[in-house]
Amino acid sequence: MICSFHRSVGRSADRAVNRRDLGLLLLRLGAGGVLAAHGTQKLFGWFGGGGIEGTGQFMESVGYRPGKASATAAGLAETGGGTLLALGLATPAAGAAAAGAMAGAAAVHTPHGFFNQSGGYEYAATLGLAATGLAVTGPGRFSLDHALGHVFDRGWMVPTALAATAAGAALVVGARTKRLRKAAEGEQAALFEE
Repeated sequence: MICSFHRSVGRSADRAVNRRDLGLLLLRLGAGGVLAAHGTQKLFGWFGGGGIEGTGQFMESVGYRPGKASATAAGLAETGGGTLLALGLATPAAGAAAAGAMAGAAAVHTPHGFFNQSGGYEYAATLGLAATGLAVTGPGRFSLDHALGHVFDRGWMVPTALAATAAGAALVVGARTKRLRKAAEGEQAALFEE
């Protein structure tokens, strides 16, 4: 009698709201919402952002060229990745896209150290790690991926999406670093000529 009671309680607990799924929902909504809002600043100029024009100029100034294309790519990765994370849809691709955008942002802030108050990469790293963690862990039961039978959330998609994004981010950040290095060398050469 007691054993059958524990089995029935265990089965009903499986169907009940569990802490893991609720925690994943909160993390998805929080990180995804922040990423999406941040991306709309770049794409549309919402929430005090620069839009494509202003963000493109900023991207050029920090070495991401062409600026408008870089602003569009970053804005789409943040807005699209963040929205999909919040919805729990295509979670591996969404998390990877957002993490890639944050890798690019972290590269800009790295010279200022870790902490955000000094202009460091703390904020970008936190959002990037949250997005990566969600891509790896999955969205939980309170998600569109779960409702759709995980059609866009297969196990093989996680390493594929993360590897593709890591390669793309490495190429983009590497090209930026090379441009900045050449510009600095050109400035030093000009100083020696004076």
